[in-house]
Amino acid sequence: MKNKLHRAYTAQFYKGNHILYWIAMGIAVCTIGLNFGITWLMQQMLDAVSQVPDSLSLTKLGMLTVGIILLIIFFKQANYWTKPKFLQRAMVQYKDYAFGMLTKKNLAAFRRESVSDYLSGFSNDLNTIETDYLKAQFEIVVNIMALLGATLMMLWYSPVMTAIALGFCVLPMLVAIFTGNKLEKSQKQVSVKNANFLAALKDALDGFPIMKSFGAEKEIAEVVGQSSRHAEKAKCNTEKLDTLLDMFSAVAGVTAQLGTLLVGCALTISGYVITPGKLIAYMDLTGLFIMGIRALPVLLAKRKAALALVDKLATAIDKHAEDHGAELMEPLDQEIRLSHLTFAYEPEKPVLKDISCTFERGKSYAIVGASGSGKSTLLNLLMGSDGYEGDIFFDTQELRQIRSKSLCDAISMIQQNVFVFNASIRDNITMFKEFPKAQVDQAIELSGLSPLISERGEHALCGENGCHLSGGEKQRISIARSLLKNAQILLADEATASLDAQTAYQVCDAILNLDGITRVVVTHTLDASLLRRYNQILAIKAGTIIESGTFDDLINRKGYFYSLYTLSQ
Repeated sequence: MKNKLHRAYTAQFYKGNHILYWIAMGIAVCTIGLNFGITWLMQQMLDAVSQVPDSLSLTKLGMLTVGIILLIIFFKQANYWTKPKFLQRAMVQYKDYAFGMLTKKNLAAFRRESVSDYLSGFSNDLNTIETDYLKAQFEIVVNIMALLGATLMMLWYSPVMTAIALGFCVLPMLVAIFTGNKLEKSQKQVSVKNANFLAALKDALDGFPIMKSFGAEKEIAEVVGQSSRHAEKAKCNTEKLDTLLDMFSAVAGVTAQLGTLLVGCALTISGYVITPGKLIAYMDLTGLFIMGIRALPVLLAKRKAALALVDKLATAIDKHAEDHGAELMEPLDQEIRLSHLTFAYEPEKPVLKDISCTFERGKSYAIVGASGSGKSTLLNLLMGSDGYEGDIFFDTQELRQIRSKSLCDAISMIQQNVFVFNASIRDNITMFKEFPKAQVDQAIELSGLSPLISERGEHALCGENGCHLSGGEKQRISIARSLLKNAQILLADEATASLDAQTAYQVCDAILNLDGITRVVVTHTLDASLLRRYNQILAIKAGTIIESGTFDDLINRKGYFYSLYTLSQ
């Protein structure tokens, strides 16, 4: 299963991209071939200067030089048009596929996961994947060709000198292999620390108002700073290891090159026949050979680490991604029925206890109670959260047997903190989908957004998380979304908690005016004129429904709801 998942994600880099890939790879191979041509040409030039018999004439050497220069220009230009385009298409396709798979994830499962893992997977990790996997592929092939080509060319020149050169190259090879393995582990640690830093930063930004109100700027800054220091330390360790590898490899490489040249000089003096041009060519070929030895273990280790990051994101997205079950039968024919519903976030500490109630089709219900009584948890369970005991029936279908996507299609949710994208008002209403203008205009009118549209226009930007809108305007956008979605069920969780009394009244009034929709509203706004319009009010205390009925019924009983209402006045 893991291999299948791995192939599905890595295949996105090459989907419809093979031609560009092979052209770019061919150019890389030809470029390294030109290096060998340059080495051979240098050997011929030096031998011509040294008047070695059968050397090429200066005219031929000049023509070959011009030819090689023209080939270099041609291949560099070809690389300019192919490799960047391949990388662009590969990364776009990979990101589109990964995010597309993420959007299919089970909602209940997503709520339990750390968003920072995904932020890391789509930011820092992507840079590593592009550099150490995609770009490195070309470098790996180039270095393999450098090793093979240098070996063959050296053997052609002199088997004896080849044996000497290879002997000097043992040290760079051992250094590269040893440090390359360590580098892989170090890069994995960088990814983990970066994810932790993003998590701390996200918490700090999400909790900015709380931080300011409690004067905890210094303390929160220290938490974020400590996470940042750990991330930078991991990067520093990787950079130090990389630098150490480069140092050892450079020393070993120079030793191999100069050692080969020194032994070659000694052999020549001793009578071994080797021309000056071939001796210099050997030095150059040894450099190409060492380049491959130094680079390959590190490149392969980085490639392995980069692919591990692909697997990390793929596994995270695939976890709990299954959306089994049947389609929700539409429309809702009769009711939503909760039977002996019990739920706990922690064992032995139930938040909801033996809840049984019914929400009939097309009617409106208010859920009231003190903070922490389980009201929001009840709505979350209706949206598809799992782990509960008892039953939640949509007509005759139990919630556990309904596909998550099917449930989301049937339900709209208005929360206290409405998320608004940094896009136009219209795009936030339509959620970037296409709707007939008349349908959008009707949703705008019914949700009370007409004054805002008249003042700013439907293409006005809302700002990051709706910073250009008031709380009431964002809530109205959320209501308009629900109207356009044409969902059968509307759940509202403290939708007016952060609004002033007048705006809260207007939002509640707009929700109650939505005919034909089953509405379940968690509310702290205990306004008699509004509460009288609900078909039923459910009063929850410590996770249990202790009263239910119409507003007048509950007031006349003078029980728990009566106390809540009296205290709110």
